[in-house]
Amino acid sequence: MNFNFKKYIFNITLNAYSLSVIYFLALYFAGATPDEETTTSGSFILNTFAIFFALGTAAEVLLGVLKIKTLGEQLFARPGVPIIQSNAFWKTQLYFILLLTLVASFLMTKVSIIDLIDESGFLGAMRLFKGIFSPNFDILPKAILAIIETIFIAFLATFIAVPFAFFLSFVGAKNIMKGPVAFSIYMALRTFLNIVRSVEPLIWAIIFSVWVGIGPFAGMLALMLHSIASLTKQYSEIVECIFDGPVEGIKATGASRLQTIRYGVVPQIVLPYISFTIYRWDINVRMATIIGLVGGGGIGTMLIQYQGQALWREVGCIVVVIAVVVWLLDTGSAYIREAIK
Repeated sequence: MNFNFKKYIFNITLNAYSLSVIYFLALYFAGATPDEETTTSGSFILNTFAIFFALGTAAEVLLGVLKIKTLGEQLFARPGVPIIQSNAFWKTQLYFILLLTLVASFLMTKVSIIDLIDESGFLGAMRLFKGIFSPNFDILPKAILAIIETIFIAFLATFIAVPFAFFLSFVGAKNIMKGPVAFSIYMALRTFLNIVRSVEPLIWAIIFSVWVGIGPFAGMLALMLHSIASLTKQYSEIVECIFDGPVEGIKATGASRLQTIRYGVVPQIVLPYISFTIYRWDINVRMATIIGLVGGGGIGTMLIQYQGQALWREVGCIVVVIAVVVWLLDTGSAYIREAIK
């Protein structure tokens, strides 16, 4: 069977994306960009997507008829099929899409050197930096207590997330979940976790602040939920990259699926799991600072209080404390990860 579903979906999506960017760039440079009310309406968006996906499908059919090898065919070549070497169209396609994206990014972000070197804005930034770089260490004891709370929030979130992620990682690994029923469970879990992971901890902190009230408990729950989703993805990818030899050998002895995982998979993944877990705690400490801005407790809450009052010297003290703690944790975790290799 020559039909490669992933390749065609990728190519059609890529074609639709390229055509849509070309269209809106043409409108931009022609000065005929649709007004905001039109572009934000649901019918306009749906119709636009439908048109460009139809055009993308037509382009894919045309490329297939002309037997032109595309980027999708390069990326999703089937096992045993030689990778395209002689045809350069996929390279041209890749560079063209990167160029389109780069141009569109500059226009969408409204990059302006004039705004960057504007005198009034520059002087305002200098006043802010002057306050931050002359920190008021009178609040240092309070800042230390807040950063300790932040570290504990991150630790507890990681500690609770690890066992959930550990067990879910086997359900989220394609090479473990074989068979129609198991694969359906795998797809449902990966979809759910992708949705959870796509929502930033900041948003989860807002949700849990409403649910359980403002404070460190809300921040811990937000980090825990996001950590479960992220660690499960990382852990499951480790499981998918294990060597098949030990697994096949244990299966040959008549071992059950659970015994195969216990003796053939787990020994191969323990050290990478520990390394990723330590790194995740490092990430959570930094995230805990951010979620404090929306009531998640820790030093972030203290930071937003002083920032709201434009007390930049106090903000400078908090920045120093955060920087020192992050540096210490990063250095310590690097040594631990190196030691367990």
